[in-house]
Amino acid sequence: MNEILNSVYGAVLPSAPYVIAAYALIWVALFVFVAIVIRGFKKSESDIALLEERVEELRTQKEAAEKER
Repeated sequence: MNEILNSVYGAVLPSAPYVIAAYALIWVALFVFVAIVIRGFKKSESDIALLEERVEELRTQKEAAEKER
């Protein structure tokens, strides 16, 4: 092999495991963050649906009470 290529590959390859590990860590952190955000959105959506149901129940009760008067 060429002497220049040996020096280039010798300088780059020893640090390759650290670079690969850093990229893997970043990807794992990104996936965990996205999963947490999605879980939060789903919980918020279910909470909003429950609130909408409760508001509708209260409106129905209020209308029934007004009709009794």
